[in-house]
Amino acid sequence: MSASGLYDTHAHFPGDPDEIAAILKRARAAGVERLMAVGGSPELNGAALKAAEIAAADPDAAPRVVVALGTDRDQPGLLPVEGTRAAVGEIGLDFHYSPETAPAQEKLFAAQLEEAKRLGLPVVIHTRDADDATLGVLDETDSHFGVIHCFTGSVPFEKKLLDRGFHVSISGIVTFRAAENVRDAARYAPDDRLLVETDSPFLAPVPMRGQANEPAFLVHTAAFLADLRGTTPEALALLTTANAVELLGA
Repeated sequence: MSASGLYDTHAHFPGDPDEIAAILKRARAAGVERLMAVGGSPELNGAALKAAEIAAADPDAAPRVVVALGTDRDQPGLLPVEGTRAAVGEIGLDFHYSPETAPAQEKLFAAQLEEAKRLGLPVVIHTRDADDATLGVLDETDSHFGVIHCFTGSVPFEKKLLDRGFHVSISGIVTFRAAENVRDAARYAPDDRLLVETDSPFLAPVPMRGQANEPAFLVHTAAFLADLRGTTPEALALLTTANAVELLGA
C-alpha cells in the first residue's frame, strides 16, 4: 500500500504545535517526504508557518514543508507579504456556499492573482460551482501558473484549465463511490500536470472515511490513483513529486 517519496501538495494544519508535530511525524513514517502547508485565512496562514517551523527544527522526524499563504474568498483584504512561501493560496471562488458574494470574490481573486504574478509565485486555486467565472478571472489577469487543488470538475473544464497552463491536483475524493467525474479527470490529466493531495483535515480517502484526514493518509489516495492510471504507487510518487517540485521550486 505504501510508497515512499510522496508529496502532499495541500494540507491544512490545526493551531496546536504538539498536534502539528504529531501529524508531521505520522506523515513522514507513512512515506510522505514533502508537503505544502496551505493557508487561506489568518488562522490557517499562521498554522502553515508554524508547521514549516516545526518541520525545519526536526527534519529527521518530519517531511520537508513549504507554505502557501493567501486570502481565500470571503476573507477581507489582501495578505501582507510575510515569511517564505512557495505559492499564494489558497485563493479562488466558491459559488456553492456563498453565491451572493460572487462579485466580491471575483475582485479578491483577481487581486490575489495579480499579487502572485508580482511575486513570481504559483497560485493554489479553489473553484466550486464557478467554472465560467474562474476561467474569466484567469483570462482577465492573464494567469497561467499554479494548481487547481482538489479538482472535482468535468473533463471539459479540466481541459480548459490545462490549456491555460495549470496543474490539476487529485484528492481522496477520487476514492469515493459516487465520484466517477473525479476518476474521469484523474485519468485524463497528463503525466506532467498531475499532483496529489489530502486537503486535510477534510476528505479522508477510503478506507479512512469518517476520520479527520491527515497527510499520512495520502498513501491510500496515491495507491488508488496509481491503479486507476495503470501504474504503481512508487511510479506515481516519483511522477507527482517531480511535478510538485518543478511547480513549487522545492
